[in-house]
Formats: sequence, C-alpha cells, structure tokens
Amino acid sequence: MKYKRILLKLSGEALSGGKGFGFDEETVRQTAAQVKRAADLGVEIGIVIGAGNFWRGRSSDEMDRVKADQIGMLATAMNCLYASEIFRGEGMQTAVYAPYPIGLYTETFHKDKVVEKLKEGVIVFYAGGTGHPFFSTDMAAALRAVETDCDGILMAKSIDGVYDDDPKKNSDAKKYDHLTYEEILAKGLMVMDLPAAGLCLENKMPTKLFALQEKDSIIRVVQGEAIGTTIE
Repeated sequence: MKYKRILLKLSGEALSGGKGFGFDEETVRQTAAQVKRAADLGVEIGIVIGAGNFWRGRSSDEMDRVKADQIGMLATAMNCLYASEIFRGEGMQTAVYAPYPIGLYTETFHKDKVVEKLKEGVIVFYAGGTGHPFFSTDMAAALRAVETDCDGILMAKSIDGVYDDDPKKNSDAKKYDHLTYEEILAKGLMVMDLPAAGLCLENKMPTKLFALQEKDSIIRVVQGEAIGTTIE
C-alpha cells in the first residue's frame, strides 16, 4: 500500500528502549531519522505517543479512574514535547496539538489547521489523548487518523506483530500476518482497545502493527514491505 498521509502510533515503552521507563534518547533519535526519511518521500505524518513509559491509567486500583486517566493524558503531552524537540534537532518542522489548553506548550486541535500543517510537511504531534477519561491513546490514534483523513495507522510497538498468545510466555504462539477488525472484536484480542478497533472498522481505516526496535521498521512499512501484522 502506498501511503500519502499516515498516523504513526508510538508506544511509550518502545521509546524507553530497554529501560522500560522514561526516554532512551538514541531510540528516539533513530525513530526521528526514520520519520524524516518518510517525510522526505512526501508522506504526511501525524504522531500519537502512548504514556506507558511514565504512567498507565490503570496503574493503581486505589485511585479514581478519571484522575488516573488525566495523569496519563498529561504524560502523553510530556512525551510529545520531548519527541518534538528531538525531531526538530533532526531537521524537521514540528507542531504539538492537544484537545484542551496546556498552558503555552501546545496548540488546541483544529482539523483545518492541522491538515494545513500536514500538507506543508510539518510533523504533527497529537498530545493529551482524546481529552476524556476511559479512552486510551489507541482511541486517540484512531480518532485523529479518521479526523485527518489518513490512509492508515502505523502502530510501532515493542512487539513485532499480533500473536494468538503471549510469545514471551508461550514459544509456540502463532503470529498473524493479517487480521480483520471483526476478528479482533469477536475474539477480544487485545491488539488495540476495542472501541478503537470499532472506530477503525466503521471508517475502513487499516492498521499496520510492527516492532519499533526492528531496523528501519517505519520506513520499511512506508515503502510497502510485508512486516508485522496488517489489520483491515
């Protein structure tokens, strides 16, 4: 598939490298270098980053879920601001948008303004999740991809595809090369949040899930190489 405009979903854990917490600057720089190569090919790129390297909304059973999710949304803003500066250091123009004001650090999301930036070749970061609790950054990625008329979602994870079982616990786990959203919803596969899968299904938004740590994985997917798992 040839991409003109994509939504790149980066997991927070993947950006932390092997540390599992915070940032691994070399990993972020390598990611930025791949994104620049894709942008130089004419691909318009929006980016959502998860917060798993700092916080998960379900991290504490004793905390009110709404407050926990609000902390997670702010953690995504930290990730976007950090990555945006690294990307600028690699020679790209960037802009950070959020669905609500975050001081003077971000701009408020507006589809027309964002699409204009994308057409200008600016790498757009979508911080702050959906702006509402009970939705993950998977839903934020699906929502922004649909809103900005992307050709697909590229989901860069710490795992190289979708399996029928946890490959870390089961060496016989089978990797899927292709799945449908109907299969994800019917089997309850935790590839992405089920509401996000439903939104992608309804709007015919394909997703490619692959490992960020694989060499040149982002550019390989953009160029049409068959890696990871395709979900349609």
